[in-house]
Amino acid sequence: MEEEKLIEKIYSTQTIEKDELEYILKSDDQDFIQSLFHKARQVGDKIYGNKIYIRGLIEFSNICKNDCLYCGIRKSNTSAQRYRLTEEEIMYCVNEGYELGYRTFVLQGGEDMYYTDDMYCHILQQIKSAHPDCAVTLSIGERTRESYQRYHEAGADRFLLRHETADQVHYESLHPENMSFEHRMNCLHDLKDIGYQVGCGFMVGSPNQTIDTLYQDLMFIKEFQPHMVGIGPFIPASGTPFENEKAGTLNDTLKLLSIIRLIHPHVLLPATTALGTIHPRGREMGILAGANVVMPNLSPVGVRKMYSLYDNKICTGEESAQCIRCMDRRMNHIGYEIVKDRGDYKK
Repeated sequence: MEEEKLIEKIYSTQTIEKDELEYILKSDDQDFIQSLFHKARQVGDKIYGNKIYIRGLIEFSNICKNDCLYCGIRKSNTSAQRYRLTEEEIMYCVNEGYELGYRTFVLQGGEDMYYTDDMYCHILQQIKSAHPDCAVTLSIGERTRESYQRYHEAGADRFLLRHETADQVHYESLHPENMSFEHRMNCLHDLKDIGYQVGCGFMVGSPNQTIDTLYQDLMFIKEFQPHMVGIGPFIPASGTPFENEKAGTLNDTLKLLSIIRLIHPHVLLPATTALGTIHPRGREMGILAGANVVMPNLSPVGVRKMYSLYDNKICTGEESAQCIRCMDRRMNHIGYEIVKDRGDYKK
């Protein structure tokens, strides 16, 4: 297989064949891999320039009714220290973030049923009333279509819901019986139908993942055309059935970021905290492989360590102001700059 031609073929057709995916993931030819990263950067830069969008992440609750086998805040993990933020604490984080220059806020939490639809709508209305120039992203899991509609009408612009895997058998190996692959997919379609900017995504290297399951993920992304795709390496979490499983790799994650950029050029693609957790320069490497979003943490410092989806998570002790200054320096060092605007999807 002529490698430069392969990269050009994926770029020009915006698709990939299963054997091509396997070839890329198995390759350790550094010249080829760097060419793949370079092409992905070119594609992203052509659409978004050297601008990196920032999202202020507010992890407002680590209480969850679900028991996903990979997740550190699963309900059966008795070693997790639980917390939830009040509406006032959430608004404090938003207001602090606004002063620092954030114009997108991501409210992320477990499926904590303490927060009612009325509460979510009130929080959204408060944020939009105080900061009408901002975008608000929700990442709160599976809800009814009616609930999603209410949140959208109250001011939610975007919704992140990782599909986790587009292979039903694989999905069922990662989740308890009471969670439904069909329902997860229906939620994503409902969100897009309502008018959200929608994000999906998956873990790289999750237990039982194969080339075939990864290929199904890529084909789902190509078909669904999400506005955002969040991928990161699987990292085992203590107190879960997968705590002794092997972690996903940096190299596979970076390669998949590049492939996603090539097959879905306009996508908003985060360099995730998980990438930074498995390598000190993981987020920079993610940007250089085609990503264009980073999500510094605006949560109160006292709870950051408690939102432990996986072990050894980074950025649990920095103040919010330190976090954005640090990220700004990191991006400048590799030739990119953080921009302080909503950072919407560009068609």
